[in-house]
Amino acid sequence: MSIKAFVLIVVDPAKTMDVYNSLRSVEGIAEVYQVMGPYDIVAVVEVPTLTDVPAVISRHIRAVEGIESTTTCVTFPEAS
Repeated sequence: MSIKAFVLIVVDPAKTMDVYNSLRSVEGIAEVYQVMGPYDIVAVVEVPTLTDVPAVISRHIRAVEGIESTTTCVTFPEAS
């Protein structure tokens, strides 16, 4: 079973496409969407364990130039 988290990202408007393209190639990110509203991009992180989530966010998402802030929503594990 994997852990899924939705990362809501605010981006410098001049760098939206650069950030979007950078995130598409990050290991641990399953999907990336540009959205309208208070956030500019939503990245779907999918990793094997809960302890893998912070590393993807801090090392690979927040390190991307142009990202101003992130909010992370981790899903509950699905019951089987």
